[in-house]
Amino acid sequence: MYGLQGRTAIVTGAAHGIGRAIAMRLAAEGCDIGIFDRDQKAAEASATAIRTTGRKVTLVAGDVSLKEDVRRGIGALMSELGSIDILVNNAGICRIGSLLDMKDEDWTSTFGVNVDGLFHVSRAVVPQMIACRSGSVVNIASWMGKSAVAEYGAYCASKFAVVALTQAMSAEVGEFGVRVNAVAPGLIVNTKMRDESEIDRQRQGLATAADRAKSIPLRRPGVPNDIANAVAFLASDQAGYITGETIGITGGLWND
Repeated sequence: MYGLQGRTAIVTGAAHGIGRAIAMRLAAEGCDIGIFDRDQKAAEASATAIRTTGRKVTLVAGDVSLKEDVRRGIGALMSELGSIDILVNNAGICRIGSLLDMKDEDWTSTFGVNVDGLFHVSRAVVPQMIACRSGSVVNIASWMGKSAVAEYGAYCASKFAVVALTQAMSAEVGEFGVRVNAVAPGLIVNTKMRDESEIDRQRQGLATAADRAKSIPLRRPGVPNDIANAVAFLASDQAGYITGETIGITGGLWND
């Protein structure tokens, strides 16, 4: 559908939820897939599912927040897969809590995965795209990277950073034929992050995802495939004149 046959993609955080849906969709579009995720057991399940599409898949376990893990792991993926056409920086975590009360480690880990991880992985992959004068990077931001929400200060700040890094990187590498965009998911269910978030929200007496979905114009929460569809488009030549953008996939929850 999007002409991605024969291309190669690396997807971080592809063991669960949105990342797994993205990897599956890109494989269905004809891409070979490299998975980088710290949850090896779940990532192996994703790899098994991807192989049913007939595409090649390579898995390396590692933590995007750790520079040495990225150097080793992404290097191994690139050695096995060859030239990388598509990079999806999807790995992310969410910690709920007020800025004045949250634990230091929750703040640090949020930025470690959501921001440092994007930085480390991009620096490992994008130079090769520049050398090839072709490539597409898609970062997973959030609607909360455009409009901050109480109790999500660390997450919001990290996703605002993703939007800014997307814009800055697109300006730096555009002349080499490399495009950098982001998608900003809204309320997405059927993910590990959502399940963990719901537990925290219930503990703090906050509204559930089902209750919040009632106020969304499309009257439903999103699902991982909603995000995967947008990523496949942005990765393709059909988005060849789009770069530096952060596209909201929110069902109308947020418009900017």
